[in-house]
Order: sequence, then C-alpha cells, then structure tokens
Amino acid sequence: MAGLATPEQCWIPWMRRALQLAALAEGRTSPNPLVGAVVLDSDFRLVGEGFHARAGLPHAEPGALKQAGKAAEGGTIVVTLEPCCHQGRTPPCTEAILAAGIQRVVVALTDPDPRVAGGGLQRLRDAGLEVISGILASEAAYQNRAFVHRVRTGRPWGVLKWAMSLDGRTALPNGASQWISGPPARAWVHQLRSQCDAVIVGGGTVRADDPLLTSRGHRSPEPLRVVLSRSLDLPLSAQLWRQTTAPTLVAHAGSGNMETAPQANHVAALQAQGVELQKLDHCDPEHLLRELARRGCNRVLWECGPGLASAALQQDCVQEIAAVIAPKLLGGELARTPLGDLGFTAMDQVFSLNCEPGLSLGQDILMQAQVSAFAAPN
Repeated sequence: MAGLATPEQCWIPWMRRALQLAALAEGRTSPNPLVGAVVLDSDFRLVGEGFHARAGLPHAEPGALKQAGKAAEGGTIVVTLEPCCHQGRTPPCTEAILAAGIQRVVVALTDPDPRVAGGGLQRLRDAGLEVISGILASEAAYQNRAFVHRVRTGRPWGVLKWAMSLDGRTALPNGASQWISGPPARAWVHQLRSQCDAVIVGGGTVRADDPLLTSRGHRSPEPLRVVLSRSLDLPLSAQLWRQTTAPTLVAHAGSGNMETAPQANHVAALQAQGVELQKLDHCDPEHLLRELARRGCNRVLWECGPGLASAALQQDCVQEIAAVIAPKLLGGELARTPLGDLGFTAMDQVFSLNCEPGLSLGQDILMQAQVSAFAAPN
C-alpha cells in the first residue's frame, strides 16, 4: 500500500541509534571494531542499549541484553556488526543472544574478520532466529572503515595531517612553524589524536619541533607515539621520551645499521628512559604499519615532515588527509611544503582526492579528503 514503510525501512531509526551508540567509543576499541546494539521487546519498545567501550570489556550485545533483562524474550536485537561466534577475550555474542530468548536479529554489516565472516549470522539462522542484514550497511562500514581496512590489508587506516598557510607553506625558510594554525584548530587536532591508536613522526620532526604528540587528556591511555628513524640520530632529551606522559616506540632499521658506537649509545640511552625500540626488516611506512597492525592498531595518524609524508602516500599507507589552512602568507621559495617530490611529470599521474566540504576552525579552514573512495565490504 502506497506510503507504508517496508519492513527494512522500519529498522532504520533503530539502526541509527545503534550507530550513535557505537560512536561513543571512537578510538578506544582497537583491535576490535566499533559496535552498538539496541534491544526491543516483543511489542517493539526499547528495553536495552549497549556499545563496546574498550577491547577486553563486554561487547555491545551482552550489555544491551543485560539491560533488557527478561523483556528481551521474544524480542529483537538491532546491532551494527554481525555478532561474533568465536571465543576471544569475551564469550561468543551469538550464545548470549540465544540464551536471552531473542527471536529476531537485525544487522547492518557482516563482520569481515575471517573468524566470523558470516558464521555468526548462520549460527543464529540455524537456531531458528529470523535474521535481517544489510540495514544501513554503508554507514556501518564507513564508521568501521579503519577496522575493515586493517582486516583487508594487514595495515591500519592512515590519516595524514598537516597545517599550512594559504600559500601552501608549513614553515618559514628558517624552519619556524609555531604556530601556523590557531587554538581552535590545535584543539581539533588533539581530538583527532584521541581517535587514533598511534601518532607517527620521523626523526626530523623530533629534532626540529620536539613535539609532545598527545591528545592533551582527551583519551586515556594516550595513543602510542611512534618515531620512524633509519639512523637513530635522535636527541637524547625530548618530550617523547617521557614515558609517564604516554608510551613511545622508536622503529628503526634492522641488523647492519646498529654497528656504530653512537648508535649503540643512543639505543642504551633511549631504553634507559623506558622507550621501546623495534627493529624493522625495512625501515619504511609499509613495514611500520604492518608492525602496528600486529600490535592491534586500527587507525594511525601521520604528523610527519614532507619526506616521510610522501613515502607514506606512495606506499599506500595514507587513506585520508586532514589539512588545516590558516589565513596567513609565509612566502619564500625555500619555505617548507607539506609534501616532498612525488615524482610526477604529468597531471594525469597526480593523486585525485574525494573532498568533503570545508569546516571552519576559528579563523582556519579544515579540509578533509579521502585518497581513494572507501569500498564497503559485500
């Protein structure tokens, strides 16, 4: 009958609520995904809500079912991601759903994790539950794009951030760069860091800027601070070495690059301050991200200089760019720019980005873009 909502459309408002719940844990669930859930009783009244707050804590479904209690019997659970069917740090969510007497499960996205990958939904169907999937699937996939990307590629989702003047400079010819952007933009960057599992710089940034690289309390614990350095020519006194503030990892070249006495002295001095050192077979962005994925990082933030930024782009380690543009003119032919030489010789070789509308941050403008369009899993 014209004007009546289809059954699928009826679930959309509840799925939007589940997505809102999932977003409450942005940056805190890695290596797990963001998940939200709502429980409706047999009369389609809201009786329970939950979200996955942190890895190791209960998943969204058990939390929502616990809140619903006996009212969940014969009801519906609406969840943003397929319920897990394997034993991890917490029991399988499929079993909690079955134990609660739920009769219908509405899911946005099938879990791309090979340990699940449709198995959770099949377990529920085999038990006689009605399963409806694909409700707001694209929105759910985009919300979990970092998790999906890591599962697909073995590397975290990379965000490259810089602040520059209106004439495209990130520093004056003498290297001075503080502060190009204003306080609102810097506060936004602190919030961005809180949504990432690691913040990455190169040795040049440590030497030039002595950055702190924390969220300024927006996240606890703070994201891992990472320095990628081939030579280990790093200052022995830097804010990054204060491990009571936040943990720091120095990733460096493997055997054959650690033979000189100065390098050995640097290793000993850093380790004495509690800094972790990690040898890489190849000291480059791709191998660093594979190591960070192994450590459970879903999303990382590149806050590096032009050389490392260019290498990260060329090695497909950047999926998203955040550029803060300040209404200032720095000038100077030798002034630093956000990126180094990418080797392009024709316009049909350049990176073409998918940009979002600009956002005002005080006097500054934030431009965000994806390097390539995100493809949701089937």
